This record gives sequence, C-alpha cells and structure tokens, in this order.
Amino acid sequence: MTYDPVSANPLHGNPLKTRADVEKGLRDLFTPLLPYFSEGGARVRLDGAAAHFDRAAADLEGFARPLWGLTPLAAGGGAFDHWELYRRGLANGTDPDHPEYWGQVNGIDQRQVELAAIGFTMKMLPHLVWDPLPQRAKDNLAAYLKHARQFDYADNNWKFFRILVDLGLEQCGVDFDRSYTDKFLAELEGFYLGDGWYRDGNVRRIDHYIPFAMHFYGLIYSKLARGDAARAAEYQERARLFAQDIQHWFDEDGGTLAFGRSLTYRFACGGFWGALAFADVEALPWGVIKGHFLRHLRWWSKRPIANRDGVLSIGYGYPNLFMSESYNSAGSPYWALKAFLPLALPEDHPFWAAEEVAADFGSRPVPLRHPGMVMQHSPGNVVALSSGQQNWEMRAGAEKYAKLVYSSRYAFSVEVAERAYHLGAFDGVLAFSDDGRHYRMRETNEAARIAENCLYAHWKPWSDVDVETWLVPANHWHIRVHRIRTPRPLHATEGGFAIARADLNADTYIDEPGRAVARSATDISAILDLGGTRAGRAFRALPNTNLIAAKTIVPQLRGDIAAGETLLMTAAMALPAGNEAEAALQHPPHAPDLAALEALFAREGVDVSAILVPERF
Repeated sequence: MTYDPVSANPLHGNPLKTRADVEKGLRDLFTPLLPYFSEGGARVRLDGAAAHFDRAAADLEGFARPLWGLTPLAAGGGAFDHWELYRRGLANGTDPDHPEYWGQVNGIDQRQVELAAIGFTMKMLPHLVWDPLPQRAKDNLAAYLKHARQFDYADNNWKFFRILVDLGLEQCGVDFDRSYTDKFLAELEGFYLGDGWYRDGNVRRIDHYIPFAMHFYGLIYSKLARGDAARAAEYQERARLFAQDIQHWFDEDGGTLAFGRSLTYRFACGGFWGALAFADVEALPWGVIKGHFLRHLRWWSKRPIANRDGVLSIGYGYPNLFMSESYNSAGSPYWALKAFLPLALPEDHPFWAAEEVAADFGSRPVPLRHPGMVMQHSPGNVVALSSGQQNWEMRAGAEKYAKLVYSSRYAFSVEVAERAYHLGAFDGVLAFSDDGRHYRMRETNEAARIAENCLYAHWKPWSDVDVETWLVPANHWHIRVHRIRTPRPLHATEGGFAIARADLNADTYIDEPGRAVARSATDISAILDLGGTRAGRAFRALPNTNLIAAKTIVPQLRGDIAAGETLLMTAAMALPAGNEAEAALQHPPHAPDLAALEALFAREGVDVSAILVPERF
C-alpha cells in the first residue's frame, strides 16, 4: 500500500452533515497544531518558509488564526481543553519582557490583521480569555491592542480589524478612543458599490475578500455591536442582496470559483454562509444556506490539502507554493477556520435544524456587472467568463485576475517559466510572443463593459498592440472573439480548460488543424478555432501549475499573427466525461456575428464596476 495524501486531510472521511460532524471537523483541524505551540504558548511555527513580514508576526498568525473557529466552538457550548494554553500565550505574547513577545506595532503591520481574531475572542469569551488573567497580563494585553490600533491600517478590508479589536476592548471594559472606530466605519462605506457588492479597497479587483472579509466582518459587527442598530441593519440588508449573486460562485458539489488572491484560505470561502447564520440573516431559505455551507466543507474534505502530520499546507487543491502570495506564512491557511462561525449557534437554531437543500442553479447564464462576470453552471462546475479585473502588483496577479475564464472544477494555472513561451499552460488565456521566448497576456484593461450575457474588454499586451475581446456564453461552450491590431508579426497561443492528466500518459487527445481535445477518465476539454486553422495542441503543462490538479493537460490553439488586423474566433468547453460531454463535443457553437456584438454593446453596454477606479502605478 502507498501513502494516500488525501488521508492526511483532517476532514477526510467526515460526512459533514450535522453540527456534531462540523464540530468534530474543527477539533480535527486544530489538534495537529498542538505540537507546534511554543513553551510560552504565544507562538506557533509550522515550517521554515517565510512571508514578507517578520517571523514573530508569522508565529502570531499561527497562534491567532485558529481562534476564528475555536471561539465559536466555545461560544456555542463546545468543550475545548486548551484555553489555558491560549491565556498563557496572550499573556506572554503581549509582555515586552518575555522572550515570546510578538513585537511592537509601529505602522501598517501584519500583527494588526491577527489581533482581530483576539478582539473577536475577547468579545465572545471574556470569561475564558480575559477574566482569568492576572492584572499585569490584562494591562499588557490592553496596552498592546490600544497601541496597535492607533496606526493606519491598509486601505481595504483591514479597516474592519480595528473595529473587531474595539469590540473586544469594549466588552472587557477597557477605555479607548472611539473616534478611530467611527472613522474606519465611515471609510468602509467608500468601498460599497451597490446591490450588496463591495470592492476590496480602491483597486480594480472584486474577489473572495468580499464574501469572506467585507461581509463576514460586517455580519459579525451587525450581531455583536452595541448602539449602532442602523448600520447593523444596513450590513444585513446588503448581505441579503449579495447572497442572491454570490451563490453563483459555487457549484452544485460545493466547489467555489477559483479566482483571485488568497485562495490558500480555502474553506474560508464558505464563511459567508456561516456568517449569515451567525447574524440570523435568512438571505436564502435556511436549507439552501445550510446546503451551500456543508457541501463546501465536503468538497474540501476530498482534497489533499494537508501535510502528512495533518497541518494545512500553503496551496489550494494540494501543497503548492507557486500559487502563494508574499504574505502567506505557514499559519496563513488557518483563516479557513472562519468557516466554523456557525458553531456559535445552538443545535436548535433554524440553520442547524433545517434540512439541507440541494443546489438548483439552472443552466441560464447569470450576468454579474460588479465583478464583470457571466456565470455558467454545468454538472459539478461553475464557469465565470471574466473581464475588467486586474492585479499586477503580486505574483501571478495576471493569472489570478485577468484570464478570460475561471472555473470551480478546473481552477486555473499559474505560469512558472516566464522565459519559456512554448511551455506556457495558458489555460483561459490568449498569450502573445514577439521573440519565441518571452510572452505577454492580459494584465490590465483599457475598458471593460457588459451587455446582457456578454462581456467586452480592450487591452494592450504591449503599448503598440491593441486587442479587443468579446466573451459570449454558448450552452456548455463559450465563445471568444479577439480583434488584434499589431504593427509587427506575433505568435499567439490560446488555451482552454486544464484537466487532470493521467499517469503513464494514458490520456487520449486530438491535435489537428483548428482543434485540440483532451480526454481523461474523468473529464473532456476542447478548444476549437471557429474561423481559421490555428494548430491544435493538447499540451502537457509543467507540473504544479494548476491549482487543483498537480499534473494537467491543456488544449491549445497556436499560430502566427500577421502585422495589421487579425480576427480570431474561439470556442472552448470542459465537462465531466460522459454522454453530456460527448454530445456537447459533437455540437459546437457557430461563430457569432461581430457586427451584431458591436451593435449590442453600443446599445446596451455598461461599464463593469471593477474597472471604475483609476489605475495606480
């Protein structure tokens, strides 16, 4: 017998159908951390990899993030045997004279992020983490939090962190300057777009930080804050609106759209459903909310997301540093425990008492103006056609935000060899090269618009090359139309969806002019040239590029682009193997009428909200 990496996942084998199952899942996720607590309890160090912040802050991250799950557990009456360890850690981590001191905050600092969990715990469980402390430890903890909160926080969801700290200080009777709280609450309003959608700061991106940060913290505030009933009601009403849309970022099996940054937080993406329950907001029928929540946890229980000792890895569907951000330390993945917020609720709460309801999304495309997406549901998958988002400031930002299409089942790939054009995965991407070695893909947008179920973007891979792209849903397929204007010849590669590659090269595939098809035991992926004869290639991508499957095969179309104007028309699809996939493969869509598309956008096109912020350089 060989080692099965899925078996190390602490959720593996848990049916995750009841409150008791979820409680067991949380305990099983926490237990592997115990050997890594420092003697003084203040630090948790899980491996030797670094983040951009200092080691003390990373150790605090390992200490604090489990509290997002442990605090609701105890608040809901669940037993936890290690509160003394946490009290010791709080005392020592905030004691400047102790060797495990977390270090002083002197500006925007990762510590401000992690202190939010401590503020939340002080608010929910003062009898466990505050009242038993000796007075000196109380004074140190209060002083540490008050010092940290006086500095600016990053101009995004971080502003909620001061607010959560303030909830804890208020609960424990500590005096503080309330004007800081009011200032950040007011500034957060500047990120609200309407229809329940925020942006995560004044940036051209709208990602999972909206459900698992902006709404998550807002719903906690709406439940726990005192004397702010109007704002609490507003946060809850926005969450009701948002639920109608964000449910379409989930598929029928519980997978969520793999898109944007911080995906190593994994089932934090399900935290929004738990936060609705925590705040008693029945945005959808309770059985529907519960279904989204539990299916999401079950989806993750089937992935090899932990190291051999059961500690969650940096990565997404498996351990993978290629997809990580510079702010990911080994403790970062434990923001996933935000999903366990509904453990604060009793067994008879309507959320837990409801019968789980299966997903019923239908097959009609769902346009979402604010993130600039058109959602397409299919068996075990949701696909997002995407235009208007960008993030060039971080590693793999183009892959995380600016691809043409994203998926829950097939995720996306990050490139690992920027000087090896012919080895690029390029799934969901139109990539160009002018020298056969380097490449450019969409990174930023000059314009992005949505009309009915179609998207348009104008982008420039180089300053002298213009590309206009239209994206059109077509049942299980989608169509991409690209109008390229270039003063010099280029080479282009356009990719479909990456699917898991079989061992021993057992996949079957088709490489021929105008078409590439990849078949595995579980999936079929295809890309077609609707208006020409670009060369088809079912490409075996470099390992560990895709976020879900460590080895993939990607259908691609490749060809020369002459100087002047070129029009490309492409159809792509991927489905689980079976009759439905075979039928779709036999009935591809026809090339659309470009003049009709242009007329549609002239008549009904509106700007995608995500792009309505000046680009920052």
